[in-house]
Amino acid sequence: MALTGLPTDTDADIARVAEALAMITPRWNVRILLAISGRALRYSEISGKVSWLNDSQLHPKLRALCDAGLLQRTEHTTRHVTYGHTERGAALLSVLPMIVTWAEEHLETAEHPLPAIEQIEDSLTLLTRKHAAAILWVLKSNDGVSGQALAKIIMPSSHWTNIYPPLRQLVSDGLVTVGGTGQPYRLSVAGEGLGPVFGALSAWAGGQPLTQAARHPLWGRRQAEPTALQWVSNPSRVPTAPTSRPPTRGSETSHPTWQNRDLFSHPAAARPNAALPAGVPRR
Repeated sequence: MALTGLPTDTDADIARVAEALAMITPRWNVRILLAISGRALRYSEISGKVSWLNDSQLHPKLRALCDAGLLQRTEHTTRHVTYGHTERGAALLSVLPMIVTWAEEHLETAEHPLPAIEQIEDSLTLLTRKHAAAILWVLKSNDGVSGQALAKIIMPSSHWTNIYPPLRQLVSDGLVTVGGTGQPYRLSVAGEGLGPVFGALSAWAGGQPLTQAARHPLWGRRQAEPTALQWVSNPSRVPTAPTSRPPTRGSETSHPTWQNRDLFSHPAAARPNAALPAGVPRR
């Protein structure tokens, strides 16, 4: 059954990507998957790597990740059980560097460098907002869409005003921009920058190699980049002169590689409440 008023294949694509995100977004899931990277580990070895989780927390997480097809539980003997990545789970981990690249380019900068794992977790929180994927998909395929038109496409069976809470959240997160009351909604620079991430997730969910991300019918193509506006810190949010986008750190086919230890290489820092440019995703 269609979830939106979008074409069936597009609707299915969005649903698959949302499902992939839902597998890894729950708290600690990414850290557990990364702790097991490499050879299969016994429960005690995994527990030692995520020592902040007690047995009542770790056991259900491992079971859920096995049920999702990302981990495999192997019972060698009754007293020797290991957990390792499935082929699908290992492939999904390759999307994480793309998320880190996007976060480093588009998330507001903390006072001190954050570990890549926190970059990933912050990004996943934004991408799994309710209706976020569908809204971003529609805005990617259109130059500008009104709230009412978005509602008819994304939630045809609901009252059209229900689109505004998720829309306002995406504007606050910096993934969507709007010029003012009655003006159309568009992807921000950060929203456009999600192309490699969504393309890779779509390829993974469809059982294709991640190299197919650049061929995604929507997110694989480049469009004119929206203008990044800088805003002053006051309630009226008056824009100043447009600023140019900083140089891109990567492309759809070239992403950084890092070792698991790199994910935890920076101490967590307090996140400042300083004035920030509009259109910059908030942690």
